[in-house]
Amino acid sequence: MKRRSLPVVLVLLASGLAAVPTQAAAQALIGYTVLVESGANRDAAIAAIRAAGGTVVKQNTAVGTVTARAPESGFIEQVTASDAVFGAARDFTVEETTAEASGSGSSGSVSGSVSAGSVSGSAGSGSVQGVEPDPLEDQQWGLRMVRADLARDKQLGSGGVYVGVLDSGIDGSHPDLSARLDRSLSRNFTRDIPLVDGPCEVKGCVDPVDVDDDGHGTHVAGIIAASANGFGTAGVAPRVTLVNLRAQQDSGYQFLQPTVDALTYGADIGLDVINMSFFLDPWRYNCSANPNDTPAEQIEQRTTVATMQRALDYAYGKGVTLVSSMGNNHEDLGKPRTDTGSPDFPPDGERARPIDNETCLKVPAESEHVLGVTALGPSQAKSDRSDYGVERIDLSAPGGYFKDYFGTPWYETKENRILSTYPRSASLAKGFIDADDNVTPLGVQNHLVKHCVGGTCAFYAFADGTSMASPHVAGVAALTVSQYGTADPARPGTLTMSPARVERILKGTAHKVPCPSPRTVSYEQTGRTPEWNATCEGDLNFNGFYGHGIVDAYHAVTRGGEFPGV
Repeated sequence: MKRRSLPVVLVLLASGLAAVPTQAAAQALIGYTVLVESGANRDAAIAAIRAAGGTVVKQNTAVGTVTARAPESGFIEQVTASDAVFGAARDFTVEETTAEASGSGSSGSVSGSVSAGSVSGSAGSGSVQGVEPDPLEDQQWGLRMVRADLARDKQLGSGGVYVGVLDSGIDGSHPDLSARLDRSLSRNFTRDIPLVDGPCEVKGCVDPVDVDDDGHGTHVAGIIAASANGFGTAGVAPRVTLVNLRAQQDSGYQFLQPTVDALTYGADIGLDVINMSFFLDPWRYNCSANPNDTPAEQIEQRTTVATMQRALDYAYGKGVTLVSSMGNNHEDLGKPRTDTGSPDFPPDGERARPIDNETCLKVPAESEHVLGVTALGPSQAKSDRSDYGVERIDLSAPGGYFKDYFGTPWYETKENRILSTYPRSASLAKGFIDADDNVTPLGVQNHLVKHCVGGTCAFYAFADGTSMASPHVAGVAALTVSQYGTADPARPGTLTMSPARVERILKGTAHKVPCPSPRTVSYEQTGRTPEWNATCEGDLNFNGFYGHGIVDAYHAVTRGGEFPGV
């Protein structure tokens, strides 16, 4: 699960229109996502936007959103008064302007789809026996926990299976990722915000599709599909195809409209799996009517939940298996504590908000059609930081646990975390390496690893969190589609498989793990306060720490036929 600053150590929305204020022309115009009411006329919604002082920037017709620039004050309540509008939420990625300089509307759609020209293979084509381990694999205990190493004799993954990494980007120059990344399909749906992301690296502040200035997305991508190429690390599904769906800021913030645009685009081009290691900012929990929030904030949160659910429904309906990290707030999502970290953007606006489980959701982990994943350490213990709970969990996977093995020499060692790919550019920008590519003391502190073979060098990092657990499941989902998927008639040379069947296979073949005994685990001996203590509910078949079990790549590709379905 991403966070603001990401050092590797994780220290890593045509009737009843309201009047427009006469001062609107003098106000700064900011961005908004306006969600058209289901069944309503889009033209009526656009008329409501204009009546409230807004100007249309673009539209996402798949979900029914209109991006607009509008006055900073009063717009949300005014536009929502229209019967044609469900609600509105701020879109921080739209460049702020004055009323006189507002832009013109444009389409938010992007064409393209996966095709035989960029992939190869068919069901089972990734099967290669005797693949030698990559040099750093001995440090990838996560591969062994999900038994991806054993799965290789049966399935390495098909190039005709496409996995979207909805994150901060993918470093296409990394030797372990270059051959896996489809640049022609990759897209960047957001723009850098200098206030939090720092100076823009390129004109227009929209980074190229093969760049990751943060590192989080590259780390996630490597867990899924780093090439088994005799160099560095290997991914769970090392021959599937990666697509960069950039929607996260360099600073780690993840906002609504870029995420929705990425999801619908990914669905339209035929992706098989999308990994989502984030929660949507600025609200850790989006509440429909929290009394601690203003009316505009309540509308904004209702709009966020509804908009994301439409996008997720759209992707799921087009055959995308959706996987998400549960979160790193060490809480039972069915029994949430007071939220003290929202709203987290603009910065310094956080306040205490008691959370009502019936009316508040963490998005996307608690959204429908999403597989929620908890994080485990190398001993199979639930990470102290990992969220959990029978209400939302589906599966568990290795995500790292720095404080695993308390009382042994392995306690608080970097090897308890997950080793994966990391960008040189981010390493340099964060001071982890110097101009000569030498790892600095800060890099050592943040567990950066430099690896060279011959004259080729690259960087890797140990990181932990549910962000690292989710891609293990996404990788196994990709292997599952590779093994049992059928040819997609709409996209020659590619495979397809219903996400409902993928889910059945993943859950049905997962390794069952019971709750620990005693059921309540105390982390106080490791220096945590009592609020970190966690109680596991459920039984062997399904419980709050492990869900349906630890995802198992070997069983998925060898026993998945036991779970038929469309």
